[in-house]
Amino acid sequence: MIKNYFKIALRGFWKHKLFTLINIIGLSIGISTSLVIYLIVHYDLTFDKFHRDSDRIYRVVSNFSFQGQPGYTRGVCGPLPGAIKSQATGVGFTSHIFCLSPDVFIAGKKGGPTKFKSQDRVVLADDAYFKIFDYVWLAGSSKTALEAPNQVVLTSERARLYFPALSYDQMIGKVVTYDTLKATITGIVQTIKENTDLTFHDFISYSSATATNALGDLLQLKSWGSTSSSSIVFVKLSPQASAANVQQQLNDIFKKNNPPHKGVPANSSTSFALQPLNDLHFNEKYGAFDFSDTASKNTLYGLLVIAAFLLLLGCINFVNLTTAQAAQRAKEIGIRKTMGSSRAQLVIQFLSETFFITLFAVIISIVSAPLILKLFADFISPAIKADFIHQPDIILFLVVLVITVSLLSGFYPAIVLSGYKPVLVLKNQAQSNGSKTRNAWLRKSLTVSQFVIAQFFIMATVLVSKQIYYALHKDLGFKKDAIIVINSPWKARTVEHNLVLLNKLRAIPEIELVSIGNAAPFSGSTTSTRVSYKDGKKEIQTEVEMKFGDENYLKLYQIKLLAGRTLQASDTSTSFLINNTYARVLGFRDPHDAIGKQIDNINERKRMTIVGVMADFYERSIHSPIKPLAFLISKKDVNQLGGFHIALKPQTPGGDEWKTAIAAIGKAWKEIYPDDDFDYHFYDDTIAQFYSNEQHTSTLLTWASGLSIFISCLGLLGLAIYTTNQRTKEIGVRKVLGATVVQIVRMLSTELVLLILLAFAIVCPIAWYAMNKWMESFTDKTSISWWIFAASAIGMLLAAVITSSFQTVKAAIANPVKSLRSE
Repeated sequence: MIKNYFKIALRGFWKHKLFTLINIIGLSIGISTSLVIYLIVHYDLTFDKFHRDSDRIYRVVSNFSFQGQPGYTRGVCGPLPGAIKSQATGVGFTSHIFCLSPDVFIAGKKGGPTKFKSQDRVVLADDAYFKIFDYVWLAGSSKTALEAPNQVVLTSERARLYFPALSYDQMIGKVVTYDTLKATITGIVQTIKENTDLTFHDFISYSSATATNALGDLLQLKSWGSTSSSSIVFVKLSPQASAANVQQQLNDIFKKNNPPHKGVPANSSTSFALQPLNDLHFNEKYGAFDFSDTASKNTLYGLLVIAAFLLLLGCINFVNLTTAQAAQRAKEIGIRKTMGSSRAQLVIQFLSETFFITLFAVIISIVSAPLILKLFADFISPAIKADFIHQPDIILFLVVLVITVSLLSGFYPAIVLSGYKPVLVLKNQAQSNGSKTRNAWLRKSLTVSQFVIAQFFIMATVLVSKQIYYALHKDLGFKKDAIIVINSPWKARTVEHNLVLLNKLRAIPEIELVSIGNAAPFSGSTTSTRVSYKDGKKEIQTEVEMKFGDENYLKLYQIKLLAGRTLQASDTSTSFLINNTYARVLGFRDPHDAIGKQIDNINERKRMTIVGVMADFYERSIHSPIKPLAFLISKKDVNQLGGFHIALKPQTPGGDEWKTAIAAIGKAWKEIYPDDDFDYHFYDDTIAQFYSNEQHTSTLLTWASGLSIFISCLGLLGLAIYTTNQRTKEIGVRKVLGATVVQIVRMLSTELVLLILLAFAIVCPIAWYAMNKWMESFTDKTSISWWIFAASAIGMLLAAVITSSFQTVKAAIANPVKSLRSE
């Protein structure tokens, strides 16, 4: 029986080659998209799921509020971990790790030690870390490996990098130097192969940090008021413990040791929260770690919706074309029923045909998935691979997908086809029964659904692209073109070295202007402090962000001055500038009124005078509002003089002045910092990176729009072929009676245009609501213009009419004699 089904299916496919090809292409696009999106979503949703009792593992995070402005960090104050161990109940294990980025040195036989610069996955850790998280030990013991100072545990991958010629047992006892700290290897653990954000590879014993060395200073073990994002605490709760109860204990401990003190506003606070382990990979407020990117669940859910829509489009095509072909198989069904076939057997026959088509589509998808992943390699993790051998869950997913698509696509056509009555179909009356009308309305409804999905994707793509263009071309309040930014190496930098480099840069003829300071106007790096202003009646306390630069900073970035004067080299300790937002916070509607006012507790607790008010400029992406800002000059703090801002002279047409300038800058860099790599970036490229998520979204939507239009047009082509074939004689009669080609094409296309307009009316309110929800994340945003909707409708109309015209024009210009020659 199965063999017979298979033969009949193949004969049917061969007889209707074009329809079969359209179905396979439509389904393969939907299934390929679903498979690739499954790989992406599955990758992100499986992070850190493999640890035992992962539901009891939490990271302690800090929440801040200052005058109603929230702040978040994954770090905690130094004394908290010790207080948790001694004072909190319900906590099974507490592990305090501190993230470092040292240079690593491995002793070599010749030419001195091998150096690994600024390794970012090195941590101070205690033995509790390996009791909370699951690692396989290849050498050494988890009980003793980190019990003494100056010990280190390595992952197998890192150990092989440091000592490629030694076995794991031979590595025990070897010495690794971290900056100046010499640590002895006491253990090797297997590098975690599962998806995880815990990608640390060097674990230095926590006791290596003492009150007498630099590591001890970093930990700030006695300062309840200082918080570092590098100071991370993980806890594993006891089986019966309540996370809410433990969290309350932590906040009580903090209040006991750090009571409110004078000068802190009443609406300012610090609190701790327990962040579940499964939230690390998705919470953008805290971030996972500096070296690990977070994923957005909203983006993942959006990808799933895209996959579902594209898969649905392929299924709609199948249902449309199969039901449209129903009349052509009417006699076959009548004969089968007359010969004794039951309706169940016919349903199985038609479902098996759908299964074979879906299976072909899946095979195409399996072949194309690696190629599609390469297309998106720029913004997906390189760990995402279509590895069907080592990922059995993919096979299971494909099996479920084949069954689901087969039923979704084939069930209704199978019911319709198997329901024909033998007496009617053998009398050529199959088209006269009521099912014809129902099938026509179903096809129209499904076609409208296709157009709704396609137009939604078009509208979303246009809006996202419009917002990205708006963000990248908006006047941010400063110049961003032809500016290079370089940062001196923080370990080797000194004020003297940077000033020498500054003079060398100023001597390069292709450079127009150089400024030294810290962060550029628009960057992810910020420094803030609490300052106060007394207006005679009350004290206004404000969290103010600070930027440091020299007297050329504002001139180089062309930041406008609204009132007062710019800073001079002598203003290091007496005067500073504020932005217009801060002037308004202080109550000055006219910027000139702020000139001469004094602010307390700024820049090392000094009282300084406002001498100028700058125009507002964006310090972050336009997702965030502009905040109060102070600009100061510093001549002594090396961290405030770590960045060089270099404005290049205009380049002549076809010239290579910028290339010459960059080479000269690199040469000057190596003269001052010979052991550090020269790394530079153009400032406008840095700004564009702030909108990488939106650009990735735009790329995905562009692909989704293109694929949805392509699938919809494939379905239209199939329906156009079917419709013109059914109306061949009608077209011939009309031509004999004098109808022109244009009239016939218009007649065949009118229904299609009406369906597109109906879809447009349905999709407009849906798209408008979705666009508004997406735009809520932007403080400054473009408008949702009427032409976005109009362009979508016109674009869809053109694509559909052009696609169907291949068949309608062909039918309209055909010789009517051929269509009327035979009955």
